[in-house]
Amino acid sequence: VQLQASGGGLVKTGGSLRLSCAASGRTFSIITMAWFRHAPGNKYEFVASVSWNGTITDYADSVKGRFTISRDNAKNMVYLQMNSLKPDDTAAYYCAADSGPFRRTSEQSSDWVAYWGQGTQVTVSS
Repeated sequence: VQLQASGGGLVKTGGSLRLSCAASGRTFSIITMAWFRHAPGNKYEFVASVSWNGTITDYADSVKGRFTISRDNAKNMVYLQMNSLKPDDTAAYYCAADSGPFRRTSEQSSDWVAYWGQGTQVTVSS
């Protein structure tokens, strides 16, 4: 499975961005799709996850109510709609996928990830 993330950029505080991740290869095996982020000096943060059919989503407390994850299996895409952005959201964002059981952000671990996309930078100016 290959993942290609896009959609990052520079936005002002309070603004919005939508990240996209295109999956290719053996995508039928993917159960969990997720977004992580990494800011310099910080640990990787498990931001959001979505189940194989899109009916179950989970969010880190830091983004709950502001970010929305969704997936379109017909297009092999996963999205992260980010609203009310804050400077603390500045980070490289990575899409991730795995064929194992659905993963929730409370785990705050990336050990389960089988497939990673490249990062897309999000910068929120104050």
